[in-house]
Amino acid sequence: MLREAALRVTAPRMAVLSAVHDHPHADTDSIIRVVRDRLSTVSHQAVYDSLRTLTQAGLIRCIQPSGSVARYESRVGDNHHHVVCRACGVIADVDCAVGAAPCLTASDDRGFAIHEAEVVYWGLCPDCSAKQAEPQRLSP
Repeated sequence: MLREAALRVTAPRMAVLSAVHDHPHADTDSIIRVVRDRLSTVSHQAVYDSLRTLTQAGLIRCIQPSGSVARYESRVGDNHHHVVCRACGVIADVDCAVGAAPCLTASDDRGFAIHEAEVVYWGLCPDCSAKQAEPQRLSP
Protein backbone atom coordinates (compact mmCIF):
# COMPACT_ATOMS: atom_id res chain seq x y z
CA MET A 1 0.00 0.00 0.00
CA LEU A 2 2.67 2.49 0.98
CA ARG A 3 4.76 1.91 -2.14
CA GLU A 4 1.64 2.12 -4.34
CA ALA A 5 1.01 5.56 -2.81
CA ALA A 6 4.65 6.52 -3.54
CA LEU A 7 5.47 6.60 0.18
CA ARG A 8 8.63 5.33 1.80
CA VAL A 9 7.98 2.22 3.87
CA THR A 10 8.89 2.86 7.51
CA ALA A 11 8.15 0.92 10.67
CA PRO A 12 6.04 3.74 12.18
CA ARG A 13 3.95 4.11 9.00
CA MET A 14 3.37 0.37 8.81
CA ALA A 15 2.43 0.21 12.50
CA VAL A 16 0.07 3.21 12.25
CA LEU A 17 -1.60 1.85 9.11
CA SER A 18 -2.07 -1.51 10.78
CA ALA A 19 -3.44 0.10 13.97
CA VAL A 20 -6.00 2.12 12.01
CA HIS A 21 -7.07 -0.99 10.07
CA ASP A 22 -7.41 -3.00 13.29
CA HIS A 23 -9.16 -0.24 15.29
CA PRO A 24 -11.59 1.72 13.09
CA HIS A 25 -12.57 5.16 14.41
CA ALA A 26 -9.76 5.16 16.98
CA ASP A 27 -8.48 8.48 18.30
CA THR A 28 -4.83 9.51 18.19
CA ASP A 29 -4.06 8.49 21.78
CA SER A 30 -5.49 5.02 21.17
CA ILE A 31 -3.45 4.66 17.99
CA ILE A 32 -0.29 5.75 19.85
CA ARG A 33 -0.91 3.06 22.50
CA VAL A 34 -1.41 0.35 19.86
CA VAL A 35 1.65 1.44 17.90
CA ARG A 36 3.78 1.54 21.07
CA ASP A 37 2.73 -2.04 21.83
CA ARG A 38 4.24 -2.98 18.46
CA LEU A 39 7.16 -0.53 18.38
CA SER A 40 8.17 0.39 21.90
CA THR A 41 10.51 3.19 20.81
CA VAL A 42 8.18 5.19 18.56
CA SER A 43 7.64 8.86 19.43
CA HIS A 44 4.36 10.73 19.55
CA GLN A 45 5.64 12.93 16.73
CA ALA A 46 6.35 9.90 14.50
CA VAL A 47 2.76 8.71 14.97
CA TYR A 48 1.33 12.19 14.31
CA ASP A 49 3.53 12.54 11.21
CA SER A 50 2.48 9.10 9.98
CA LEU A 51 -1.21 9.86 10.49
CA ARG A 52 -0.86 13.12 8.55
CA THR A 53 1.12 11.49 5.72
CA LEU A 54 -1.23 8.50 5.42
CA THR A 55 -4.26 10.80 5.43
CA GLN A 56 -2.78 13.08 2.76
CA ALA A 57 -1.96 10.01 0.64
CA GLY A 58 -5.59 8.83 0.92
CA LEU A 59 -4.70 5.59 2.69
CA ILE A 60 -6.68 6.53 5.79
CA ARG A 61 -9.38 9.08 6.52
CA CYS A 62 -9.70 11.50 9.41
CA ILE A 63 -13.18 12.21 10.77
CA GLN A 64 -14.16 14.52 13.59
CA PRO A 65 -17.80 14.39 14.61
CA SER A 66 -18.95 17.47 16.53
CA GLY A 67 -17.63 17.44 20.08
CA SER A 68 -15.18 14.62 19.35
CA VAL A 69 -11.44 14.46 18.89
CA ALA A 70 -10.04 13.46 15.50
CA ARG A 71 -10.55 9.80 14.70
CA TYR A 72 -9.10 7.69 11.93
CA GLU A 73 -10.44 4.95 9.71
CA SER A 74 -9.12 2.85 6.86
CA ARG A 75 -12.34 2.84 4.87
CA VAL A 76 -11.58 5.29 2.09
CA GLY A 77 -12.67 5.78 -1.49
CA ASP A 78 -16.40 5.56 -0.93
CA ASN A 79 -18.95 8.06 0.28
CA HIS A 80 -20.05 6.43 3.52
CA HIS A 81 -21.34 8.20 6.60
CA HIS A 82 -21.27 7.64 10.36
CA VAL A 83 -23.67 7.07 13.22
CA VAL A 84 -22.56 8.27 16.67
CA CYS A 85 -24.01 7.30 20.04
CA ARG A 86 -24.78 10.37 22.13
CA ALA A 87 -24.30 8.42 25.37
CA CYS A 88 -21.09 6.39 24.95
CA GLY A 89 -19.60 7.94 21.81
CA VAL A 90 -19.25 4.72 19.82
CA ILE A 91 -19.05 5.36 16.05
CA ALA A 92 -20.16 3.02 13.26
CA ASP A 93 -20.10 3.26 9.48
CA VAL A 94 -23.33 3.77 7.56
CA ASP A 95 -23.41 3.23 3.81
CA CYS A 96 -24.80 5.93 1.57
CA ALA A 97 -28.08 5.14 -0.13
CA VAL A 98 -27.83 2.28 -2.64
CA GLY A 99 -27.55 3.27 -6.29
CA ALA A 100 -26.87 6.88 -7.18
CA ALA A 101 -25.56 8.78 -4.17
CA PRO A 102 -28.40 11.23 -3.48
CA CYS A 103 -26.39 12.87 -0.72
CA LEU A 104 -24.06 14.20 -3.42
CA THR A 105 -26.86 16.04 -5.18
CA ALA A 106 -27.29 19.30 -3.30
CA SER A 107 -30.47 21.30 -3.78
CA ASP A 108 -28.21 24.23 -4.76
CA ASP A 109 -24.55 23.38 -5.34
CA ARG A 110 -23.60 27.07 -5.79
CA GLY A 111 -21.42 26.05 -8.74
CA PHE A 112 -19.31 23.61 -6.72
CA ALA A 113 -18.27 20.23 -8.14
CA ILE A 114 -19.24 18.11 -5.12
CA HIS A 115 -17.10 15.02 -4.49
CA GLU A 116 -18.05 14.03 -0.98
CA ALA A 117 -20.75 14.62 1.59
CA GLU A 118 -20.41 14.23 5.35
CA VAL A 119 -23.52 13.05 7.09
CA VAL A 120 -23.45 12.19 10.78
CA TYR A 121 -26.42 10.47 12.34
CA TRP A 122 -26.76 10.94 16.10
CA GLY A 123 -28.68 8.66 18.45
CA LEU A 124 -28.20 5.86 20.94
CA CYS A 125 -26.39 2.61 20.18
CA PRO A 126 -28.23 -0.65 20.96
CA ASP A 127 -26.45 -1.08 24.32
CA CYS A 128 -27.24 2.47 25.50
CA SER A 129 -30.83 2.20 24.23
CA ALA A 130 -31.30 -0.99 26.24
CA LYS A 131 -29.83 0.62 29.37
CA GLN A 132 -32.11 3.62 28.97
CA ALA A 133 -35.15 1.33 28.59
CA GLU A 134 -34.37 -0.59 31.78
CA PRO A 135 -36.56 0.44 34.72
CA GLN A 136 -34.66 2.40 37.35
CA ARG A 137 -34.30 0.46 40.58
CA LEU A 138 -34.47 2.34 43.84
CA SER A 139 -32.15 1.41 46.65
CA PRO A 140 -33.87 0.42 49.93
